[in-house]
Amino acid sequence: MREVMRLLGKSLAPELVLREMLHLMSELLGLNRGRLVLADDSAALDPNAPRTARICHAYGLTQAECQRGVYMPGEGITGRVLASGLPAIVQDIDAEPLFLFRAVAREQLPPETVAYLALPVELNGATVGVLGCHRIRSRQRHLNDDLALLRVLSTLAGQVLQLEQLVAEQTRQLAVRNAQLARALDTHTARYGLVGQSPPLLKALGELERVSHSQATVLLLGESGTGKELFARAVHLASGRKEHPFIKVNCSAIPETLFESELFGHERGAFTGATQARTGWFEQAQGGTIFLDEVGELPLALQAKLLRTLQEGTLVRLGGTREVRIDVRLVAATNRDLSAEVAAGRFRQDLYYRLNVVPIRLPSLRERRDDIHPLALHFLSRANQAHQRNVHLTPEALALLDAHPWPGNIRELGNVVERVVLLAEHTAVGATELARHLGHTDTPPATAATPAAQVPAPPWPASPLVREYQSAQSHSPDQLAMVLAQHQGNQSRAAQSLGLTLRQFAYRLKKAGLR
Repeated sequence: MREVMRLLGKSLAPELVLREMLHLMSELLGLNRGRLVLADDSAALDPNAPRTARICHAYGLTQAECQRGVYMPGEGITGRVLASGLPAIVQDIDAEPLFLFRAVAREQLPPETVAYLALPVELNGATVGVLGCHRIRSRQRHLNDDLALLRVLSTLAGQVLQLEQLVAEQTRQLAVRNAQLARALDTHTARYGLVGQSPPLLKALGELERVSHSQATVLLLGESGTGKELFARAVHLASGRKEHPFIKVNCSAIPETLFESELFGHERGAFTGATQARTGWFEQAQGGTIFLDEVGELPLALQAKLLRTLQEGTLVRLGGTREVRIDVRLVAATNRDLSAEVAAGRFRQDLYYRLNVVPIRLPSLRERRDDIHPLALHFLSRANQAHQRNVHLTPEALALLDAHPWPGNIRELGNVVERVVLLAEHTAVGATELARHLGHTDTPPATAATPAAQVPAPPWPASPLVREYQSAQSHSPDQLAMVLAQHQGNQSRAAQSLGLTLRQFAYRLKKAGLR
């Protein structure tokens, strides 16, 4: 028994444990040719259906003998034990007409009197197998002693099989979960980190993916704050250039006098202060993608040079005479109406046609109402991590986010969420507090609060979200016990309500002698 339990402590693999158990039965007890006969898997699905059982684990039997050991319910001694769930003791196998000698022929056994012991193996209250062995009848040890031990071993065998079943079920569930996560990861990877599944977003992404492997210039159109940089990076990641640089240039942030130097570089001495040559953004993006954000801000004089670079694939640095050949994919973005800019004479028509090869319109957040929740939770998680906070939004607050018009689009949503995380007075932010951050002067419409949301406030002020140093005695044992009771023993929620981390809360419980 000690050896069997030692095996169970080392491994739960049934093949190893059960075979070694049968080996110990033979070597230590003389219970020879031990076998574990198990019903086919189909029996577990329908206990009333006709089923067969076969030798699955054995010691002292050849492979051919194991293959012959197949039994129907009620067939022979083994089949009867399997069908009835009752043990069977055959004092002399030669005198028992029901003994089949199916696995081992009589001539392969000792010539003296041989007994056969068979005990049921149960799993979840049902007989699923038989533990059987041969025993020389003339033993000094009492037969009842062997039966008592075999009963324990058959119970252990059932427990090993049950553990195998539980592990298999958990493994199956984990495999399903992993497949779901893999699909989600694949989806996120395929969507390049862009959060959301609304039809307008998927339409824009579909257009992007269809043109990503071409060399055509992509023009991203849409309001400010719709995520043009993320889309531009998605074009780069979906193309064959993803191993090369992705250079982003905000044209509205470059002084007009530095445009040419920044984009195309300059030679030494090209202007006052140019003490050494510098490669421009186009050269730095060699082999990759350059993203010109707010391309409508380019000065007219520079638009001609940009057009020449795009058409010929070459550039000349400021102050230089040598042409530099470049291989760059251009993605441009603007929130202006470039056709109106062309009509007003502020944008070159030929450059407009050169940029407007593949226009993709990015939807505003007002058109992506289904994405507000996942985007808000994404920004909330990111802000909590960045600022070491533990803030969450109530369902009423999320409903208020849905109703907001979002003139600033995704950028506004991200900024609002970060502001809420930084300035929230409690870990749970409701609609009233959120309305102040959204600039609403009126009280937001009342929404039906769920009973779970109506948690009584603690009788002491909540801990500040910027966690200053607090001693382990910052909360009394009575306070800790009260808040734990309010949250039905859930330490994570209790810690959250106090503005503490789970580790800090658990440490205070320990110091207070509360378990």
